[in-house]
Amino acid sequence: MNNNNKPFILGIAGGSGSGKTFFLNSFLHHFKNDEVTLVSQDDYYIHAGEMSQEENKLYNFDLPSTIDDQQFLHDIKKLIKGEVVYKKEYNFNNPLAIVKILEINPAPIIIVEGLFILHFKEIAALLDLRIFVEAEESVALQRRIKRDGMERGYPEEDVLYKWHNHVVPAYKEFLLPYKGDCDKIVINNMDIPDDIIRITDEISLELKARLA
Repeated sequence: MNNNNKPFILGIAGGSGSGKTFFLNSFLHHFKNDEVTLVSQDDYYIHAGEMSQEENKLYNFDLPSTIDDQQFLHDIKKLIKGEVVYKKEYNFNNPLAIVKILEINPAPIIIVEGLFILHFKEIAALLDLRIFVEAEESVALQRRIKRDGMERGYPEEDVLYKWHNHVVPAYKEFLLPYKGDCDKIVINNMDIPDDIIRITDEISLELKARLA
């Protein structure tokens, strides 16, 4: 790969439970560590402070205003210039979580992922390829219930409240309108590794050809 050129910026957007993480992990598997780097919107939440379970349930994380989009943009631009970014990993207001410092290194391929990356105009303008990952709403909801229960310890009632009052309205307002602007649409209802691996094979071959 030719490191003299500007890095190739790949944007991966998808709603909660779309299977975006599964897609990303399959895609990253095709590259060596120094060929690709990942910048995640989740690490740019503006710290909301300690919250009770009830406060956490009512707080809407699914709004663009909860993201420090200017710092997100600043760090992407640093990576494009070949500079290393150091960033605190966001812990979703879990007081028991150990906060890690992420070291994000520049690479020929920079992946920018998150719910609002197409809504933030300055970030969207930097993307060379846009991928939209989606799943049927019922599938996405079941994934969300499973993830939030297992990883974050949220009761199902709280997950459902957030889903209907925060997640779905945000998806329809801040992500779905940009679906038509995307270069590739990946439908992931089944979580069948073979399907996702085949799609990530195709995309990674295209990128390697462009960057050879």
